[in-house]
Amino acid sequence: MDPLVGVVQKTSLVEVELLMATFVLCSLIGLERQMRQKSAGYRTHVLVGLGSCAFTLVSAYGFAAVLGDEVNLDPSRIAAQIVSGIGFLGAGVIFKGRSMVRGLTTAATVWVSAAVGMACGSGMLSLGITLTALHLITLFLVAPLVRQLPGPDARRLLRVTYVDGKGVLRDVLATATSLGFANSIQSSRRTTAPDERPTIVMDIRFIGRPPVRDLIPPLMELKGVEKVSLAKSGARRSEDDSDDD
Repeated sequence: MDPLVGVVQKTSLVEVELLMATFVLCSLIGLERQMRQKSAGYRTHVLVGLGSCAFTLVSAYGFAAVLGDEVNLDPSRIAAQIVSGIGFLGAGVIFKGRSMVRGLTTAATVWVSAAVGMACGSGMLSLGITLTALHLITLFLVAPLVRQLPGPDARRLLRVTYVDGKGVLRDVLATATSLGFANSIQSSRRTTAPDERPTIVMDIRFIGRPPVRDLIPPLMELKGVEKVSLAKSGARRSEDDSDDD
């Protein structure tokens, strides 16, 4: 047996080339997540891609020495295990809190990094390059345009009724901000509750990626909040006419 078989093989140059291509492409994917300060950033995506590429290379070239008339190998078996195994890693970056789920895009990019690594490892560089380009176009160009499309929340306000003088408004805005919403106070008026407590009825426009109705349950849990309901902008309506959800 060739003493250098464990260090230099006929496919070594190809393997190094494919690993370097994976490194570059997954670096582009990981940098996007790193700039957005996501839980899985540059290192995670590069390592996932390199690992997937290495497993694919092992599946394709690693058992050439044992092949023979009585030995048949299926290179797709390791690739299939990568696809199923990467799902567990992706699930680890998904977080669910209150009425909101975070991390789905990051989990999807981990999945894409694995696909890029597998494509490069199998020698399909054009597929890996195209996949990376489409991924970056989706996140940097298409996604911002999609966010500008008018949705049903564009004309919706949340009408929040809370006890005055207890710092409730501060808690309301802080909770909305933590859930990814920006806010703009449209109007407010002072009223008196049946028990003669001074209350404030405030119409607030919340702008964010989740549906604005997802804010109602966490706001209702705040101490001092009496009522939260949906209202349409441009119409002065009483509390009884608002849409409860």
